Amino acid sequence: MQKFVIVGGTRLTGTVRASGSKNATLPIMAACILNGGTSVIHEAPRLLDVSVMKDVLTYLGAKVTSEGNIITVDSSNIRPLEISEELMRRMRASNLVLGALLARFGKVKISHPGGCQIGSRPMNLHLKGLQALGATIQEKFGYITAEAEKLSGADIHLDLPSVGATENLMMAAVLAEGVTTIKNAAREPEIVDLQNFLNNMGARIKGGGTDTIKIEGVRPGHLKPAVHTVIPDRIEAGTHMVAAAITGGDVTVTNVIPEHLEPLLAKLREAGVDVEVGDDYVRVRGKGRVQAVDIKTMPYPGFPTDMQPQMMALLTLAEGTSVITETIFENRFKHVPELRRMGADIKVEGQSVIIKGVPRLSGACVEASDLRAGAALVLAALAAEDGTVLENVYHIDRGYEQMELKYRALGARIIRVNN
Repeated sequence: MQKFVIVGGTRLTGTVRASGSKNATLPIMAACILNGGTSVIHEAPRLLDVSVMKDVLTYLGAKVTSEGNIITVDSSNIRPLEISEELMRRMRASNLVLGALLARFGKVKISHPGGCQIGSRPMNLHLKGLQALGATIQEKFGYITAEAEKLSGADIHLDLPSVGATENLMMAAVLAEGVTTIKNAAREPEIVDLQNFLNNMGARIKGGGTDTIKIEGVRPGHLKPAVHTVIPDRIEAGTHMVAAAITGGDVTVTNVIPEHLEPLLAKLREAGVDVEVGDDYVRVRGKGRVQAVDIKTMPYPGFPTDMQPQMMALLTLAEGTSVITETIFENRFKHVPELRRMGADIKVEGQSVIIKGVPRLSGACVEASDLRAGAALVLAALAAEDGTVLENVYHIDRGYEQMELKYRALGARIIRVNN
């Protein structure tokens, strides 16, 4: 196990480049199953979650190679093998192979997936949608089995705009006979990126980025390998912006699509942070203590739940009282006790937290419980007095490429050590 040792109190200054999107790369890697050839993915981040998806595809028979931030996936020899509990539990997004395997082979068996324990993320929306397309589903002994002699287009209305369910159903519907309509679909930018990749392969999909997606099914032989560059990671970029604000720094984040970050940029401005937006960059300058703001997480284009912990870290140092309400995941406040250990004044009331800003945080021994909680604790430690030891940094490695190196280049005093 590894940990970060962080000595706070240094203003971050300089330029940092956001890596490619984790949440776009993972479904695109799964979608490579559909074409039975060799596809190339550029700007793929070097992360633990991406490594797990490589292992899943390799287990299924794909040949997956990496060179820097380029991943090549040859899926010509993939077979619909049963995917073990051990492999699936390493990452929840491994369930994204479900729709692609079912579409290509007519059958799939996977264990229920794992991932960060931030709340209930049931598979029922995925399975109900696949049933609507004609699949027979069995759940037994912790495994999901789906079979279909033929998938047929259907009108599907999601109870919630689930990103994973939308992606799985898009991949399954690509090879279904007829037209599929997904209503109340997730609208995240990563959905649009998956649509673009699938269309590059020969799929016929419209509506990504809206709440209604239409897929006209094609024959398997119509799909061809594709070359694709994934979009920048908006959550990593947002984390860097909050790092600048919490340290009173001056940081320019490049490789950014600013439109993807509008809810965060609005809250930073409301808090009194100086934000300058360019075509593909955002410059953030802290101007002393931020002002208290209220935040409510919502599906895109609302405020992202994946930025809630980082903003909570910032608001612990705000002037005044802030309220954050979490509407996406019911168990996403595990970072609260750790921030309290650092001197934060936070009270949890149901799905909301009340944060009374304090003048300063103090270093402490803390533990990352999940990916974004870990990022929040890094930000708090960068602003805290004295030193902080952050355990379980493997959570951070799941979603941030070389975080400590990027922050050291901005002037942070942060090192990675082995326990």
